[in-house]
Amino acid sequence: MHISKKDLIELEFPELLSEIVPFAFSPKTEENIMNIQPVSIDEAELSLKKTAEFLTSFESANAIPFHEYEDIESELKLMTIENFRLENTSFLRIKSMTEQIGKLQKFFPPLRETFPTLYEEVSLLEFRKEIIDKTDRVFNRFGEVKAEASAALKTLRAEIQHARKAIDDNFNRAMNTCAQSDLLDDIRETIIDDQRVLAVKSTFKKRVPGRVLGISKTGSITYIQPESVMKHYFRLRENQDEEKKEIDRILRKLTAEIAEFQPELATYQSYIFDLDLIRAKAKFAEKIHGVLPKINRHPTLRLKEAYHPLLWIRNHHDRKPIFPQTLTLTEHNRIICISGPNAGGKSITLKTVGLLQLMIQSGILVPVHPKSEMFFFNKIMTDIGDNQSIENHLSTYSSRLRKMSGMIREADHESLLLIDEFGTGSDPELGGALAESFLEYFYEKKSFAIITTHYTNIKLIVEHLPAAQNAAMLFDEHSLEPLYKLEVGQAGSSFTFEVAEKNKIPKFIIRSAKKKVERDVVNLDKTIVKLQQEKFEVEKLKTDLAEKRDSVEDKRENLQKLNEQLEQKLFSFQKLYEEEHRKLQFGNKVETFIDGYIKGKARKDVVRDFVKLLEQEKFRKLGTDKDENKRLQVVKRKITQQLKKTEVKDKIAETNDKLEEKRKAERATWLKPGQRVRISGSTSVGTIEEIKKNKVIVNYGTFKTTISADELERI
Repeated sequence: MHISKKDLIELEFPELLSEIVPFAFSPKTEENIMNIQPVSIDEAELSLKKTAEFLTSFESANAIPFHEYEDIESELKLMTIENFRLENTSFLRIKSMTEQIGKLQKFFPPLRETFPTLYEEVSLLEFRKEIIDKTDRVFNRFGEVKAEASAALKTLRAEIQHARKAIDDNFNRAMNTCAQSDLLDDIRETIIDDQRVLAVKSTFKKRVPGRVLGISKTGSITYIQPESVMKHYFRLRENQDEEKKEIDRILRKLTAEIAEFQPELATYQSYIFDLDLIRAKAKFAEKIHGVLPKINRHPTLRLKEAYHPLLWIRNHHDRKPIFPQTLTLTEHNRIICISGPNAGGKSITLKTVGLLQLMIQSGILVPVHPKSEMFFFNKIMTDIGDNQSIENHLSTYSSRLRKMSGMIREADHESLLLIDEFGTGSDPELGGALAESFLEYFYEKKSFAIITTHYTNIKLIVEHLPAAQNAAMLFDEHSLEPLYKLEVGQAGSSFTFEVAEKNKIPKFIIRSAKKKVERDVVNLDKTIVKLQQEKFEVEKLKTDLAEKRDSVEDKRENLQKLNEQLEQKLFSFQKLYEEEHRKLQFGNKVETFIDGYIKGKARKDVVRDFVKLLEQEKFRKLGTDKDENKRLQVVKRKITQQLKKTEVKDKIAETNDKLEEKRKAERATWLKPGQRVRISGSTSVGTIEEIKKNKVIVNYGTFKTTISADELERI
């Protein structure tokens, strides 16, 4: 895709990227975010799918186990150097990154239907658990080399421990001896160069054998290491030096072993950087309510309730309202010409379309309605705002002509042109004529374009182009306030005199200006204003009616759901009653067996009758399961029917109505008091006691129930 750096800045794309940066974990990812550019449709679509999947994890209980990390870029470069040794922290970073890969590879398989793209990507990685195992054999959980890392290190650590104990024991004995002889100062001891020393009064220093390590500032105290400690201390230093050498040897060996996995680790690093970038995009999408619209391969752009993301962030922070825009571009409707008053939202509409297009072509989710559709342009060219250049000594008009020259050279059927104040900057009549020629050229090139203008001649020529449309930013004529709503299909008035009146320009000046303007132009502008206001009122009425219709639909659905719930409860109650009644009968039969056995009935006969009863229960149970399967099949069939197309559902509904009418006619012949009936799907039989309209009271002996006649069937 081709787009100049100036156009990116003009559409505020770098500013948008800077809003994503705070969500990144790594400085490297922050750098990658600021370098994001539009890519091919295949690359962008893959990134969009991954971002959309990651976004769903924020809104569900399936949180992706991805957390802050430290990159291993420097380790990847250094580990391949022969006989090089990585630092302890480097090994821990490598282990942590490998563990992240392991967690992700365990997380995604059970949820592959929820995260298909992310699952497929992580499944391509080869997880090397050996990296973790080798690191764990050397380091403990605090990042220190374990004594068990080698036999030599274990021996040295034991000797070091022994030497320290010997030092402490001998030092304490020497200190007690000196204290008894009153040779020590009040502080008794101190630390010099990480060694315990005796604080001996300088007048008695010759009476304490050992090594002098220092004298106090006043000279009254001499710091002496006792002679009995010295040999153990020297042995400790030797062992510590050997320990450092052994640790160095172990870590060099481990570095060489880990270096064998350098290709896999490089892949892990690349994957983690990409996942960090995807997560940052997803967090930003969560902030701006971004979604993945339908991506078309054919030239169809349908933006529904589209917001400018940066304006949304600013207005949300300042608690100000923001107004979405809706528009369509197709190969049969390639150009939209927006007119209307200044400060009515024309320029913002251009920037919204341009920025959203850059976002989607860079793999960033966009704040639009989910039913929106977008496709990819090969070139995006803009001319928005004042481009006067002091350095190049260009006027605003000259600068705009230079931009227009570039558009004329580059524009084709895969280009999107966004031009603000089309044709302005020169003599209105001559500039308007030149703008007409530009528009006709872009139209012949089959370029896609959204332009804004105040020129009537541009609005008129658009009306005569089959693949172009006028649009207006609506304006309330009564309050003289912009409505910030784009209305496609009609030209808009600039409301020149109305806006002037609002800004307290004297009425005599406005009347004088109206006289100077040609009568036809004023009448045309008034006609446009009147049509625009009438259309706005019709749209408002249409919206109110739609809201009322939706409200009625919601209430009807709620009543239907409530009815279904009540029916289900009745059915469940009936099932419960039948089950309890069956258990009672079963208990009575068992009680009969017990009574018979007590009264002397043969044990063999009792067992035979009991086994017979069990066989009957088994047969009944199998029959019940079959009935339940049939009921589930009926439910499944109903659900399948609901998912069919509207035409099919209408035909089925019509057939069902006819069948229902037939059933009602048949039911009328037998539905009367005294008739034995049962609820459809139930086995319990009752008797009709009374009929009230379509409600029937059924007597089951121990209780009565009222139910719709439609739910009953004759026995």
